[in-house]
Amino acid sequence: MRNIITILVLVFAFTLNTQAQKKGRKASVEKMLQKMTKSLNLTEAQQSKIKPLLVAQLAERKAMNEKRKALKESGQKPSKEVRQKLRSERLAIETEMNTKMATILDAEQLAKFKSIAKKRKEKAKEKMKNRKL
Repeated sequence: MRNIITILVLVFAFTLNTQAQKKGRKASVEKMLQKMTKSLNLTEAQQSKIKPLLVAQLAERKAMNEKRKALKESGQKPSKEVRQKLRSERLAIETEMNTKMATILDAEQLAKFKSIAKKRKEKAKEKMKNRKL
């Protein structure tokens, strides 16, 4: 009887732990905004202007991921033109976001925002490099 109870407790704890990890992975607008507020010292007015941008960015990112999954599931490797088109779309969205952020942030905050973005890109490149090896 004791063993059964112990096993049930362990199974229950394991289930809760895995569900908590799954929930923690999703990027929410609130988490992103809190992180930006902390790192860039955003004011309330700036937060209210940035929040809709983050919502739009998250939706665009989700749409891009769906496109990428559809291409991957089709079984065909995308042509060079398709890859270039996707890349140019991504860069256009990124440039648009940066120009909008430049109108909201002051000079010091913008410099920090750009340095954080640069570090994030470098980290992603390194991750992709390691994945290919």
